[in-house]
Amino acid sequence: MKFALLFFMLPFFLGSAEAAEDHKSHAKAHAGAYAGQQARTIKSLSADDIAELKRGGGWGLAKAAELNGVPGPAHLLELKDEIGLSGAQISAVGGLYERMKADAIEQGERLIALEGALEKHFRDGTITDEVLRDSLQSIADARQRLRYIHLSTHLKTPAILSRHQIFHYNKLRGY
Repeated sequence: MKFALLFFMLPFFLGSAEAAEDHKSHAKAHAGAYAGQQARTIKSLSADDIAELKRGGGWGLAKAAELNGVPGPAHLLELKDEIGLSGAQISAVGGLYERMKADAIEQGERLIALEGALEKHFRDGTITDEVLRDSLQSIADARQRLRYIHLSTHLKTPAILSRHQIFHYNKLRGY
């Protein structure tokens, strides 16, 4: 009798397991690309983004210069021995780097704060079309200023270097 009951109930149990697996697969297939990011303090910035901005890092904003052969000061200082920078060049590049970093940290903090303010409006339900437009414009302005800080510093490095040093820098960087 127990065997007959088990035999009778087996398709039900198997069907339930298959249904549960189908449900998991279905839910996973429809999970958004942002799944898991809802716990971020500022949804539009990862912890790595925030850390990079707070330390004045490049955040990929100077790729137009870097990948077109115009060196950046941070990487020049990292490669100073391989490139053969003189003491005067190290000093000049170091000065550019310190000014850029200080300006980038200040502007990065501003960008983080603006993104945080936009986040708060969405979280609190106080977002309006006007607030959204103003917030986005402020964020765009801050991002533009941050990018300018990085790119304009790249523009200053070729005057400090020889053509050979620039060529060697690009070769070492894999460009």
